[in-house]
Amino acid sequence: MEAVVASQDPPKRARKERVGIVVSDKMSKTIVVRVDRRVPHPRFGKIVRVSKKFYAHDERQEAKVGDRVLIRETRPLSRLKRWELAEVLVRQVALPVAPDVAGGIEEGGRP
Repeated sequence: MEAVVASQDPPKRARKERVGIVVSDKMSKTIVVRVDRRVPHPRFGKIVRVSKKFYAHDERQEAKVGDRVLIRETRPLSRLKRWELAEVLVRQVALPVAPDVAGGIEEGGRP
């Protein structure tokens, strides 16, 4: 008689994912992502916008300020980092600045 051993591991929990905008990429291999949510006010019911910042690991430093990115929950990587960059969804295109606008305010006090 054969004993059938079923070693069924419990299914792994799906990792949370969030979509947000990169607000800082000044740290090495770390980006700060702002995630906006629209939730009803607890007392008055009006829809308000709530935002939260997440620190995410960006190994290849591919995300830049203004990019729309997808971040995924991961194990703690540092004191603040618990997320990793999954993919860059939309790149922020840098618009060229006209020379007269870049000069700022002229002598007369007005641009």
